[in-house]
Amino acid sequence: SLWHNPELLSDVQDGYSVSGHLLVCFSSGYFIHDSLDIIFSHQSRSSWEYLVHHAMAISAFLSLIITGRFLVAAVLLLLVEVSNIFLTIRMLLKMSNVPSPALYEANKYINLVMYFAFRLAPQAYLTWYFLRYVEVQGQGAFLTANLLLLDAMILMYFSRLLRSDFFPSLRKGSAERDVDGEKFLID
Repeated sequence: SLWHNPELLSDVQDGYSVSGHLLVCFSSGYFIHDSLDIIFSHQSRSSWEYLVHHAMAISAFLSLIITGRFLVAAVLLLLVEVSNIFLTIRMLLKMSNVPSPALYEANKYINLVMYFAFRLAPQAYLTWYFLRYVEVQGQGAFLTANLLLLDAMILMYFSRLLRSDFFPSLRKGSAERDVDGEKFLID
């Protein structure tokens, strides 16, 4: 969406493209499906943070779909999904106990760069934009509150990632790992 319509970046509040709208609709469906999957597979206790994140995303995206405003902000926030590729590779490598630590080490650094470029940077830009330019009432207030909560969650996840991959001696209870892999949210 942004690749084909870079001019959208100049109007975060009222910019619109059909591809961006469809992306937000599709992503909303994914978040709804993933939330239901977590609930119906009885993983709610170990995945409550994901459920909170998904509820925030669903409510924000639905407000964007209904009003047609802040679509570009949603598309920018969806850039975070790029870093999920490397977070998923990290989790799969940890779960499979791959004998080659070089692969994990390489992914660890790529993951760090992608986390910064596709999670922290867009999130920081949008938070700055909303706090500076968006009127804090109605939908603007709702989305600003969502952004601030997401900021806290992203920073919490980032600190966990740093502790786990770069400062393992600082991890609490690192020997405690659930047999089913439920502690990977914390790791």
